[in-house]
Amino acid sequence: MRVAFLGPHGTFCEQALRTLPPDVLGEALGDPEPSLHPLASTTAALDAARDGSADAACVPVENSVEGGVPATMDGLVAEPPLVIVREILLPVRFSVLVRPGTTSADVRSVASHPHGEAQTRRWIAEHLPGAEVRLTSSTAAAAAQVAAGEVDAAVCAPVAAAHHGLVELAAGVHDSGDAVTRFVLVRPPGPPGLPAPTGADRTSLAATTVNRPGALLAVLTEIAVRGVDLTRIESRPLKDRRGEYWFFLDGIGHVAEPAMGEALAALHRRCTDVRFLGSYPRAAVPGDDGPGGRLADPGPGQTVKDYTEAASWLASLREGTGA
Repeated sequence: MRVAFLGPHGTFCEQALRTLPPDVLGEALGDPEPSLHPLASTTAALDAARDGSADAACVPVENSVEGGVPATMDGLVAEPPLVIVREILLPVRFSVLVRPGTTSADVRSVASHPHGEAQTRRWIAEHLPGAEVRLTSSTAAAAAQVAAGEVDAAVCAPVAAAHHGLVELAAGVHDSGDAVTRFVLVRPPGPPGLPAPTGADRTSLAATTVNRPGALLAVLTEIAVRGVDLTRIESRPLKDRRGEYWFFLDGIGHVAEPAMGEALAALHRRCTDVRFLGSYPRAAVPGDDGPGGRLADPGPGQTVKDYTEAASWLASLREGTGA
């Protein structure tokens, strides 16, 4: 198995991928020891999973400070489809890396990924006020530019120092100490199929709807009335239709469970387009209890038992055996 990821080596993406235990990776991909292939961009990693040059891809999808990663969100709704089979939550800690012998007074330019720059903006302004900030495709690419002499410093993962022969000028430079980036492991639909329900799962989808008053409310109502806990909603514009949007939705539950299955079927009826992006185990959230975090108690009539009994009762009415 070949797994593409946002490279080069030393990115947070690679770090996230390497946190998956072999048994978890083996369950998700069918191979506990896949080969890892860094690519220059999120788009390239997703394209590799689509065209068969990789069997899967690991990409960042959301940051707790900056929100969704646009390139990943746009890439997930492209064709042919990809599905998420695992998510990884990685606490993000940034360092400023420089060539040996460089001091703060020597730094005239500093490079980072846009999300890295956004999470360290105040620190850079205070400690490197005269430095020009340059944006790169990844934090590790910024480190590579420092090693090549193209910029003076990089804001990136500490592990990149070993890859590029750099040293730490400063550590822990993030403005928010509890930032977490969410990564997803995606592959084309097909064998070995979706991860089985664990009781602590997440389902991701994207939907578009007609532009009329109450259209989005109707979509959200279909989710709410089934007791599905919606954990994320974010929009991205459709590239070929001005004023229309993809709505990216994450909810607690698995497509194999009645509530989530009914919600997806309802959205298929109501929306102009629905993309199922996967049902997969929820990653641990720092500070939460248990591997899937805390689950909200289901409301009245929202348990699997309630759905099963309601379906049996309806079947008896249709067959004329119940009342």
